[in-house]
Amino acid sequence: MRVVLAGGGTAGHISPALALADALRRADPSAVLTFLGTERGLETRLVPQRGYELAVIPPVPLPRSLTPRLLTVPGRLAAAIGAAVRVLEETGADALVGFGGYVSTPGYLAARRRRVPIVVHEANPRPGLANRIGARLTRHVFTGNPDASLPHARYIGIPLRREITELDRRELAGKARAHFGLRPDLPVLLVTGGSQGARSLNQAAAAAAGSILAAGVQLLHVTGPRAEGMPAPEAGERPPTGTGPAHLVVPYIDRMDLAYAAADLVLCRAGAMTCAEVAAVGLPAAFVPLPHGNGEQRLNAEPIVRAGGGLVVEDSRLTPEWIRGALLPVLLDSGALAAMAGAAAAFGVRDADTRLAAEVISVAGGGR
Repeated sequence: MRVVLAGGGTAGHISPALALADALRRADPSAVLTFLGTERGLETRLVPQRGYELAVIPPVPLPRSLTPRLLTVPGRLAAAIGAAVRVLEETGADALVGFGGYVSTPGYLAARRRRVPIVVHEANPRPGLANRIGARLTRHVFTGNPDASLPHARYIGIPLRREITELDRRELAGKARAHFGLRPDLPVLLVTGGSQGARSLNQAAAAAAGSILAAGVQLLHVTGPRAEGMPAPEAGERPPTGTGPAHLVVPYIDRMDLAYAAADLVLCRAGAMTCAEVAAVGLPAAFVPLPHGNGEQRLNAEPIVRAGGGLVVEDSRLTPEWIRGALLPVLLDSGALAAMAGAAAAFGVRDADTRLAAEVISVAGGGR
């Protein structure tokens, strides 16, 4: 089986593509898997790290407004399609799987030209241009959000890495808290704005830290590498360990599975991958959607909130007062937390990687 995966550009496209590749490799260790990417995307680092081949094609970002650059798009797109055609020919691809983004558009059009079966996966509730094009070229269309709308689409969830899908939070909680130096007997609030952090989350959590600790809640705060919005640390600011709730402030955590296991609730943004991960592991969440863009992050969170697995607060309303008055009462109510955790887990999807892999294997074997 030979499969080309078009999942370059951002982590939101690359991560589910890598999870699918891992599932395909488990199902068929002899499978030949090749990623389409560009020289400037995250895929140049992430794909080789996981042991997969990366074939580079020219990037074709589309201008967001009418500018002279728009005139260069047809020629650049033709060059990218030609490069993608060569990859499909050289690999002898049985199928192309696209996850959206600017790498997928030439991939879809090249596959159509070479009559290679196409599989589309859309993680977001509002499909981008690439997947709207791809969905018109195939009947094998799958979504990661139940509210997404594409022709022929079936909801399947977002493929996630195995350290998340196989995580048992209850079983690992003690070990996870010991890993971070947290007490095993007190609740834990995890605050994270993603790999780059979030200024508003950092500001609100830092300002409310005293109230959080005074309530007997431990704080595991991931600020991002630049720690935007955080006050400058002062000597002796960190509470002494062992005498009260632990307060840990770090720029980055490379074991988010352990952070999820250690936490009782997470205060976080509402990117598609974050929503999929916290639901899959059954972690109650307070989602703070990005205040700009097309409102997609709120749409990511809404199905989980409807199911009872979390709550949502607008970025402008995220204040220390909201944390004290709305979030802490939930954290201190073990019954409410247990109900939210159960609802999140019931909504979450842990097997999207294997289910999507089965669909790809069927398509690659001739199930067009």
